[in-house]
Amino acid sequence: MPLTLKKDIRVMIVDDSAIVRKILSRQLAGYKGIEVVGTAPDPYIARDKIVSLQPDVLTLDVEMPRMDGITFLRKLMKHRPMPVLILSSLTPKGSKTAMEALSAGAFEVISKPGPAYSVAQACDDLVVKIKAAANANITAQPQESVESPSCRLHMAETTNKIFAIGASTGGVQSLALVLKSLPANSPGTLIVQHMPALFTRSFAERLNSECRMNVKEAQDGDTVVPGKVLIAPGGYHMLLSRSGANYYVSIKDGPAVCHQKPSVEVMFNSVAKFAGANAVGAILTGMGADGANGLLNLRKQGAHTIAQDEKSCIVFGMPKEAIRLGAAEKVVPLTEVAQTLVSLAANK
Repeated sequence: MPLTLKKDIRVMIVDDSAIVRKILSRQLAGYKGIEVVGTAPDPYIARDKIVSLQPDVLTLDVEMPRMDGITFLRKLMKHRPMPVLILSSLTPKGSKTAMEALSAGAFEVISKPGPAYSVAQACDDLVVKIKAAANANITAQPQESVESPSCRLHMAETTNKIFAIGASTGGVQSLALVLKSLPANSPGTLIVQHMPALFTRSFAERLNSECRMNVKEAQDGDTVVPGKVLIAPGGYHMLLSRSGANYYVSIKDGPAVCHQKPSVEVMFNSVAKFAGANAVGAILTGMGADGANGLLNLRKQGAHTIAQDEKSCIVFGMPKEAIRLGAAEKVVPLTEVAQTLVSLAANK
Protein backbone atom coordinates (compact mmCIF):
# COMPACT_ATOMS: atom_id res chain seq x y z
CA MET A 1 0.00 0.00 0.00
CA PRO A 2 1.57 3.38 -1.00
CA LEU A 3 2.54 5.80 1.76
CA THR A 4 0.37 8.90 2.19
CA LEU A 5 2.59 11.94 2.48
CA LYS A 6 1.46 14.56 4.99
CA LYS A 7 0.70 17.71 3.04
CA ASP A 8 2.20 21.07 3.88
CA ILE A 9 0.05 23.64 5.67
CA ARG A 10 -1.16 26.14 3.08
CA VAL A 11 -0.82 29.69 4.40
CA MET A 12 -2.09 32.93 2.92
CA ILE A 13 -0.85 36.36 4.07
CA VAL A 14 -3.20 39.36 4.05
CA ASP A 15 -1.47 42.66 4.80
CA ASP A 16 -1.53 46.05 3.11
CA SER A 17 2.24 46.41 3.55
CA ALA A 18 4.18 45.02 0.59
CA ILE A 19 7.28 44.83 2.80
CA VAL A 20 5.48 42.73 5.43
CA ARG A 21 4.08 40.42 2.76
CA LYS A 22 7.54 39.97 1.22
CA ILE A 23 9.35 39.37 4.52
CA LEU A 24 6.77 36.94 5.87
CA SER A 25 6.62 35.01 2.61
CA ARG A 26 10.39 34.68 2.49
CA GLN A 27 10.79 33.74 6.13
CA LEU A 28 7.93 31.23 6.27
CA ALA A 29 9.21 29.52 3.13
CA GLY A 30 12.20 28.40 5.18
CA TYR A 31 10.12 26.30 7.58
CA LYS A 32 9.44 22.65 6.87
CA GLY A 33 5.76 21.83 6.52
CA ILE A 34 4.71 25.41 5.65
CA GLU A 35 3.76 26.59 2.16
CA VAL A 36 2.82 30.20 1.46
CA VAL A 37 0.28 29.81 -1.34
CA GLY A 38 -0.50 33.49 -1.81
CA THR A 39 -0.69 37.02 -0.46
CA ALA A 40 -3.24 39.83 -0.66
CA PRO A 41 -3.05 43.58 0.07
CA ASP A 42 -6.67 43.93 1.20
CA PRO A 43 -9.74 41.85 2.12
CA TYR A 44 -11.41 42.15 -1.29
CA ILE A 45 -8.49 40.56 -3.07
CA ALA A 46 -8.11 38.10 -0.20
CA ARG A 47 -11.73 36.99 -0.58
CA ASP A 48 -11.20 35.94 -4.20
CA LYS A 49 -7.85 34.30 -3.50
CA ILE A 50 -9.26 32.27 -0.60
CA VAL A 51 -11.76 30.75 -3.00
CA SER A 52 -9.17 29.91 -5.63
CA LEU A 53 -6.20 28.96 -3.43
CA GLN A 54 -8.03 27.22 -0.55
CA PRO A 55 -5.51 28.05 2.21
CA ASP A 56 -5.55 26.13 5.48
CA VAL A 57 -4.59 29.14 7.63
CA LEU A 58 -4.85 32.89 7.08
CA THR A 59 -2.67 35.62 8.60
CA LEU A 60 -4.55 38.91 8.73
CA ASP A 61 -3.62 42.51 9.47
CA VAL A 62 -6.14 44.75 11.25
CA GLU A 63 -5.65 48.17 9.65
CA MET A 64 -6.11 47.86 5.89
CA PRO A 65 -7.65 49.91 3.07
CA ARG A 66 -11.18 49.38 1.71
CA MET A 67 -12.19 47.08 4.60
CA ASP A 68 -10.65 46.72 8.05
CA GLY A 69 -9.47 43.33 9.20
CA ILE A 70 -12.08 42.95 11.96
CA THR A 71 -14.99 43.48 9.57
CA PHE A 72 -13.46 41.02 7.13
CA LEU A 73 -12.88 38.49 9.91
CA ARG A 74 -16.52 38.60 10.97
CA LYS A 75 -17.67 38.07 7.38
CA LEU A 76 -15.19 35.23 6.92
CA MET A 77 -16.24 33.44 10.11
CA LYS A 78 -19.86 33.64 9.03
CA HIS A 79 -19.48 32.43 5.45
CA ARG A 80 -16.23 30.45 5.37
CA PRO A 81 -14.95 29.63 8.89
CA MET A 82 -11.22 28.94 8.96
CA PRO A 83 -8.23 29.47 11.27
CA VAL A 84 -7.18 33.12 11.23
CA LEU A 85 -4.10 34.53 12.96
CA ILE A 86 -4.14 38.29 13.55
CA LEU A 87 -0.76 39.98 13.15
CA SER A 88 -0.91 43.16 15.22
CA SER A 89 1.42 45.67 16.84
CA LEU A 90 0.57 45.21 20.50
CA THR A 91 0.16 48.81 21.67
CA PRO A 92 -2.23 50.14 24.32
CA LYS A 93 -4.08 51.92 21.53
CA GLY A 94 -4.51 48.72 19.56
CA SER A 95 -5.30 46.29 22.36
CA LYS A 96 -9.06 46.80 22.27
CA THR A 97 -9.05 46.26 18.52
CA ALA A 98 -7.13 43.03 18.97
CA MET A 99 -9.65 41.97 21.62
CA GLU A 100 -12.40 42.54 19.09
CA ALA A 101 -10.54 40.23 16.73
CA LEU A 102 -10.36 37.45 19.30
CA SER A 103 -14.05 37.87 20.09
CA ALA A 104 -14.85 37.78 16.38
CA GLY A 105 -13.21 34.37 16.04
CA ALA A 106 -9.49 34.90 15.50
CA PHE A 107 -7.47 31.87 16.56
CA GLU A 108 -4.70 34.01 18.05
CA VAL A 109 -3.19 37.50 18.04
CA ILE A 110 0.56 37.70 17.45
CA SER A 111 2.86 40.69 17.76
CA LYS A 112 4.54 42.03 14.66
CA PRO A 113 8.32 42.37 15.02
CA GLY A 114 9.34 45.40 17.07
CA PRO A 115 12.56 46.82 18.53
CA ALA A 116 12.83 43.98 21.05
CA TYR A 117 11.33 41.26 18.88
CA SER A 118 13.28 40.09 15.80
CA VAL A 119 11.74 38.84 12.58
CA ALA A 120 13.19 35.40 13.27
CA GLN A 121 11.63 35.29 16.75
CA ALA A 122 8.31 36.50 15.40
CA CYS A 123 8.29 33.85 12.67
CA ASP A 124 9.23 31.09 15.11
CA ASP A 125 6.22 32.07 17.20
CA LEU A 126 4.04 32.42 14.13
CA VAL A 127 4.92 28.96 12.82
CA VAL A 128 4.00 27.36 16.17
CA LYS A 129 0.62 29.09 16.02
CA ILE A 130 0.13 28.21 12.33
CA LYS A 131 0.64 24.52 13.05
CA ALA A 132 -1.73 24.63 16.01
CA ALA A 133 -4.32 26.60 14.02
CA ALA A 134 -4.20 24.12 11.13
CA ASN A 135 -5.39 21.39 13.52
CA ALA A 136 -7.92 23.50 15.40
CA ASN A 137 -11.61 22.69 15.56
CA ILE A 138 -12.80 26.04 14.25
CA THR A 139 -16.37 24.79 13.71
CA ALA A 140 -16.61 24.41 17.50
CA GLN A 141 -16.40 28.18 18.07
CA PRO A 142 -19.21 28.90 20.54
CA GLN A 143 -22.20 30.90 19.41
CA GLU A 144 -22.92 33.26 22.26
CA SER A 145 -26.49 33.49 23.38
CA VAL A 146 -27.96 36.37 25.35
CA GLU A 147 -30.27 33.99 27.15
CA SER A 148 -29.65 30.40 28.12
CA PRO A 149 -31.28 28.09 30.69
CA SER A 150 -28.34 28.49 33.06
CA CYS A 151 -28.74 32.27 33.06
CA ARG A 152 -31.88 31.81 35.11
CA LEU A 153 -30.30 29.59 37.77
CA HIS A 154 -30.25 30.88 41.33
CA MET A 155 -28.02 29.69 44.10
CA ALA A 156 -28.01 29.91 47.88
CA GLU A 157 -25.26 29.73 50.52
CA THR A 158 -22.46 30.40 48.05
CA THR A 159 -20.36 32.85 50.10
CA ASN A 160 -17.74 30.25 51.01
CA LYS A 161 -17.47 28.81 47.50
CA ILE A 162 -14.99 29.76 44.79
CA PHE A 163 -14.92 29.10 41.05
CA ALA A 164 -11.47 28.76 39.49
CA ILE A 165 -11.28 28.62 35.68
CA GLY A 166 -8.29 28.26 33.38
CA ALA A 167 -8.19 28.65 29.59
CA SER A 168 -5.83 29.37 26.72
CA THR A 169 -6.32 29.24 22.94
CA GLY A 170 -10.02 29.70 22.18
CA GLY A 171 -10.68 30.86 25.71
CA VAL A 172 -11.77 34.39 24.84
CA GLN A 173 -15.00 33.22 23.23
CA SER A 174 -15.43 30.24 25.55
CA LEU A 175 -15.08 32.25 28.76
CA ALA A 176 -17.52 34.84 27.45
CA LEU A 177 -20.11 32.11 26.92
CA VAL A 178 -19.55 30.62 30.37
CA LEU A 179 -19.61 33.92 32.27
CA LYS A 180 -22.69 35.21 30.47
CA SER A 181 -24.45 32.06 31.61
CA LEU A 182 -23.68 32.50 35.30
CA PRO A 183 -26.16 34.21 37.64
CA ALA A 184 -25.24 37.48 39.31
CA ASN A 185 -24.86 35.89 42.76
CA SER A 186 -22.42 33.19 41.65
CA PRO A 187 -19.40 32.46 43.87
CA GLY A 188 -16.33 34.65 43.59
CA THR A 189 -14.58 33.57 40.40
CA LEU A 190 -10.88 33.52 39.52
CA ILE A 191 -9.83 33.26 35.88
CA VAL A 192 -6.48 32.73 34.23
CA GLN A 193 -6.60 33.24 30.47
CA HIS A 194 -3.26 33.09 28.66
CA MET A 195 -3.08 36.62 27.30
CA PRO A 196 -0.49 39.42 27.01
CA ALA A 197 -0.51 42.26 29.52
CA LEU A 198 -2.11 44.78 27.18
CA PHE A 199 -5.15 42.60 26.64
CA THR A 200 -6.40 41.51 30.05
CA ARG A 201 -7.85 44.85 31.13
CA SER A 202 -9.75 45.28 27.84
CA PHE A 203 -10.92 41.67 28.09
CA ALA A 204 -12.23 42.24 31.62
CA GLU A 205 -13.95 45.50 30.65
CA ARG A 206 -15.66 43.85 27.71
CA LEU A 207 -16.91 40.96 29.86
CA ASN A 208 -18.05 43.35 32.57
CA SER A 209 -20.32 45.09 30.08
CA GLU A 210 -21.85 41.79 29.00
CA CYS A 211 -22.17 39.67 32.16
CA ARG A 212 -24.38 39.66 35.24
CA MET A 213 -21.36 39.38 37.53
CA ASN A 214 -18.89 42.22 38.02
CA VAL A 215 -15.71 41.50 36.06
CA LYS A 216 -12.36 43.25 36.52
CA GLU A 217 -8.66 42.76 35.95
CA ALA A 218 -7.33 41.59 39.31
CA GLN A 219 -5.22 43.84 41.52
CA ASP A 220 -3.15 42.76 44.50
CA GLY A 221 -5.39 42.48 47.56
CA ASP A 222 -8.73 42.30 45.70
CA THR A 223 -11.30 40.39 47.74
CA VAL A 224 -12.96 37.28 46.33
CA VAL A 225 -16.68 37.58 47.02
CA PRO A 226 -19.92 36.41 45.40
CA GLY A 227 -20.81 38.27 42.24
CA LYS A 228 -17.21 39.22 41.39
CA VAL A 229 -14.94 37.82 38.66
CA LEU A 230 -11.19 38.51 38.84
CA ILE A 231 -9.07 37.99 35.73
CA ALA A 232 -5.33 37.50 36.19
CA PRO A 233 -3.37 40.41 34.69
CA GLY A 234 -1.13 39.51 31.76
CA GLY A 235 2.49 39.05 32.75
CA TYR A 236 1.74 38.23 36.42
CA HIS A 237 0.63 35.19 38.39
CA MET A 238 -2.59 35.35 40.42
CA LEU A 239 -2.84 33.36 43.65
CA LEU A 240 -5.67 32.88 46.11
CA SER A 241 -4.89 33.76 49.73
CA ARG A 242 -6.96 33.77 52.90
CA SER A 243 -7.24 35.90 56.01
CA GLY A 244 -9.58 34.32 58.53
CA ALA A 245 -12.81 33.67 56.68
CA ASN A 246 -12.02 36.16 53.92
CA TYR A 247 -10.48 35.27 50.56
CA TYR A 248 -8.35 37.67 48.53
CA VAL A 249 -5.85 37.46 45.66
CA SER A 250 -2.14 38.15 45.53
CA ILE A 251 -0.61 39.31 42.26
CA LYS A 252 2.99 38.11 41.95
CA ASP A 253 5.82 38.42 39.49
CA GLY A 254 8.20 35.52 38.98
CA PRO A 255 9.24 32.94 36.40
CA ALA A 256 6.79 31.45 33.94
CA VAL A 257 5.22 28.15 35.01
CA CYS A 258 4.31 25.64 32.30
CA HIS A 259 5.76 28.28 29.94
CA GLN A 260 3.00 30.70 31.00
CA LYS A 261 2.61 33.86 33.07
CA PRO A 262 -0.11 34.04 34.26
CA SER A 263 -0.22 30.30 34.83
CA VAL A 264 -3.36 28.25 35.45
CA GLU A 265 -1.20 25.82 37.43
CA VAL A 266 -0.17 28.50 39.92
CA MET A 267 -3.73 29.69 40.40
CA PHE A 268 -5.21 26.18 40.78
CA ASN A 269 -2.56 25.14 43.34
CA SER A 270 -3.23 28.22 45.47
CA VAL A 271 -6.98 27.55 45.34
CA ALA A 272 -6.35 23.94 46.35
CA LYS A 273 -4.31 25.17 49.33
CA PHE A 274 -6.61 27.87 50.64
CA ALA A 275 -10.10 26.86 49.47
CA GLY A 276 -9.85 23.08 49.02
CA ALA A 277 -13.27 21.48 49.03
CA ASN A 278 -14.94 24.90 48.90
CA ALA A 279 -13.78 25.32 45.29
CA VAL A 280 -14.96 24.18 41.89
CA GLY A 281 -12.24 24.14 39.24
CA ALA A 282 -12.70 24.08 35.48
CA ILE A 283 -10.17 23.75 32.69
CA LEU A 284 -11.20 24.87 29.22
CA THR A 285 -9.83 24.90 25.69
CA GLY A 286 -6.13 25.55 25.20
CA MET A 287 -2.75 24.36 23.98
CA GLY A 288 -0.29 22.59 26.26
CA ALA A 289 -0.74 21.18 29.75
CA ASP A 290 -0.90 24.26 31.99
CA GLY A 291 -3.30 23.61 34.86
CA ALA A 292 -3.64 19.84 34.47
CA ASN A 293 -1.63 18.95 37.59
CA GLY A 294 -3.19 21.87 39.44
CA LEU A 295 -6.68 20.56 38.67
CA LEU A 296 -5.59 17.14 39.95
CA ASN A 297 -4.36 18.81 43.15
CA LEU A 298 -7.74 20.53 43.51
CA ARG A 299 -9.53 17.22 43.18
CA LYS A 300 -7.25 15.58 45.74
CA GLN A 301 -8.12 18.39 48.16
CA GLY A 302 -11.83 17.63 47.81
CA ALA A 303 -12.80 20.24 45.21
CA HIS A 304 -15.17 19.43 42.38
CA THR A 305 -13.44 19.56 38.99
CA ILE A 306 -14.55 19.97 35.37
CA ALA A 307 -12.87 19.62 31.99
CA GLN A 308 -14.30 20.80 28.67
CA ASP A 309 -14.93 17.95 26.24
CA GLU A 310 -12.99 17.44 23.02
CA LYS A 311 -15.82 18.16 20.61
CA SER A 312 -16.48 21.67 21.93
CA CYS A 313 -12.81 22.66 22.36
CA ILE A 314 -11.01 24.88 19.87
CA VAL A 315 -7.80 23.11 20.97
CA PHE A 316 -8.10 19.95 23.06
CA GLY A 317 -4.75 20.27 24.83
CA MET A 318 -5.12 21.39 28.44
CA PRO A 319 -8.41 19.54 29.07
CA LYS A 320 -7.02 16.40 27.40
CA GLU A 321 -4.01 16.36 29.73
CA ALA A 322 -6.20 16.94 32.79
CA ILE A 323 -8.51 14.09 31.78
CA ARG A 324 -5.50 11.82 31.17
CA LEU A 325 -4.30 12.47 34.72
CA GLY A 326 -7.71 11.72 36.19
CA ALA A 327 -8.05 15.32 37.34
CA ALA A 328 -11.55 15.86 35.93
CA GLU A 329 -14.53 14.72 37.95
CA LYS A 330 -16.81 15.66 35.05
CA VAL A 331 -16.17 16.14 31.32
CA VAL A 332 -18.83 18.33 29.73
CA PRO A 333 -19.40 20.37 26.54
CA LEU A 334 -18.81 24.11 26.73
CA THR A 335 -22.53 24.88 26.77
CA GLU A 336 -22.88 22.89 30.03
CA VAL A 337 -19.88 24.28 31.91
CA ALA A 338 -21.76 27.13 33.64
CA GLN A 339 -24.64 24.95 34.77
CA THR A 340 -22.22 22.28 35.99
CA LEU A 341 -20.27 24.87 38.00
CA VAL A 342 -23.50 26.05 39.62
CA SER A 343 -24.71 22.52 40.35
CA LEU A 344 -21.42 21.38 41.87
CA ALA A 345 -21.12 24.52 44.00
CA ALA A 346 -24.58 23.85 45.41
CA ASN A 347 -23.67 20.22 46.11
CA LYS A 348 -22.71 20.03 49.76
